[in-house]
Amino acid sequence: MIRSLILIGYSQMMMYLQLTGKLDQFINIHYQYLAVISMVLSLLLGLIQLYFWVREDPKQNKSHAHHHEDHDHTMSRSQKLVAYVLLVLPMIVGLLFPTVSLDATIVQAKGFQFPVSKESVGDPEMNTQYLQPNTSIYYNKEDYQKQMDGLRKKYIKDGKLTVTEENYLEVMELIYNYPSEFINRPIHYEGFLFKAPKNQGDFLFRFGIIHCVADSGVFGLRVFLPDGTTATDNEWFSVDGVIESDYYEPFQRDLPTVKVEKIKKIDAPKNEYVYRTF
Repeated sequence: MIRSLILIGYSQMMMYLQLTGKLDQFINIHYQYLAVISMVLSLLLGLIQLYFWVREDPKQNKSHAHHHEDHDHTMSRSQKLVAYVLLVLPMIVGLLFPTVSLDATIVQAKGFQFPVSKESVGDPEMNTQYLQPNTSIYYNKEDYQKQMDGLRKKYIKDGKLTVTEENYLEVMELIYNYPSEFINRPIHYEGFLFKAPKNQGDFLFRFGIIHCVADSGVFGLRVFLPDGTTATDNEWFSVDGVIESDYYEPFQRDLPTVKVEKIKKIDAPKNEYVYRTF
């Protein structure tokens, strides 16, 4: 009975996360079909467990238990309890812990580095990425270069570079990988403003998820706003400008930047995250 409740409970949790849109803050939305598959399978397995539990003969169970009472079982009661708690824990976290959209406050608290920073928890499998989305860690060198060559053919051309929610991460990765090929290119994109401490510049960011929240990060470009612009952290803007290159002292390297020519304050989108397409 406990197994069926856990399986059905997991299925209901996945349905809840999908219907409320909270699942988008945990995994890349392009992988939602996997969540749907796991939801359906867990519901099916839970119903099968429930069916066998209902069909069990109480007298036979009692006799079976008496027959094996002097034998060692594979798992003790305490071990089973621990196993059940571990299985229930994801449901408790998913249903009871609030999810919040990340903003400039998080960037301010954690700081940002370039291009990849290990988490302070010391987990070698946990990476927080900054500024540049880096998908090279998921490919061998040849396959990654083939992917970049395909994107270069798609985006390195004349005319304004329009960055959308769908192509945000792949465009940003290209700009940082091949900055010289984008110099003097007009660009349009949107994001929230982050003012680096100690007057170290303004950045226009989006929080993005490559595969799941474990490889999420804050991605965008340093922007030079027009003189007289009044802007504060976490305000959302739509900007039009020209891509340039500028030396950034804190990182001791040149960074692609945007000299903003036109800026417009906008409302934050319903889903503030962007996702990598593959």
